[in-house]
Amino acid sequence: MNSIPTTALALAESGLPVLPLRADKRPFGNCRVCEDLACGGRPNMKTPGPCACPWPCHGWAAATTDPDVVASPQWTAAWRRARAIGYHPGGAGVTVVDLDNPAAIGWARTNLPPTATVTTTRGEHWIYRGAMRSVNGVREGVDLKSTMSYARWLGPGTGTLAELPEVVHLLAEKEPTTARPAPRAVTVPPPAGGGECRHRSPAYLERGIAMAEQRIADAASAVHATVYRTFLAVLSAHGRCGCLTETHIARLFTAAQAKGESPRHCTDAWSNALTALGI
Repeated sequence: MNSIPTTALALAESGLPVLPLRADKRPFGNCRVCEDLACGGRPNMKTPGPCACPWPCHGWAAATTDPDVVASPQWTAAWRRARAIGYHPGGAGVTVVDLDNPAAIGWARTNLPPTATVTTTRGEHWIYRGAMRSVNGVREGVDLKSTMSYARWLGPGTGTLAELPEVVHLLAEKEPTTARPAPRAVTVPPPAGGGECRHRSPAYLERGIAMAEQRIADAASAVHATVYRTFLAVLSAHGRCGCLTETHIARLFTAAQAKGESPRHCTDAWSNALTALGI
């Protein structure tokens, strides 16, 4: 028996903004009503909470504490297909320090005050009371998840919530790691579509990819944000055409890795852009 709907309802009733996650740990894509944000729901994704659509759309912004929404027929159908429960940390007034490997955990134990801790498949979530902006890759293996983000619910964990320390705020202000790993081959399925670019000619796509590579290469700071915005722009123009191939995507990932992005962060940025566009 699937316990996810029951658990999700109990969490919502306790005040935790929840949303269903797919098998790949990402939110469900937008429904047909909300494709291309035709519903008018928050194109900038700056306002939490679902739009008028009854389905769990708009990624992290779908998270809700409304039991009537969580238990509605549309959401119940989504919960039955879900493989995990997500929640909006910022909406719950907390920040998750996501530690992805033993080295990151060791760093946290040395530099961060003890707080509530949840074991994950690869490391630990350290949860603090207080919200802030979300930033990935503040250190090797360390992401900050709070506002405009989501995290997986993996249980209450152990320990007592501590106040969000200044050292975590400072992490968000620092530049990402300056390590420059060698570009590695990546395999990301291109978005489904109808083949040739329907906008203009193949030269239009080639010029767009070349400009995207240059934009990433020219980034002097805020590399994570630049990569995400560039991926978002490419997908906005070509994500629904079917003209993007694995070769095009690999070129974008290679440019990002040359600026210090890890393959995982490239994949996360690409997935987040797909989710934001409802593709």
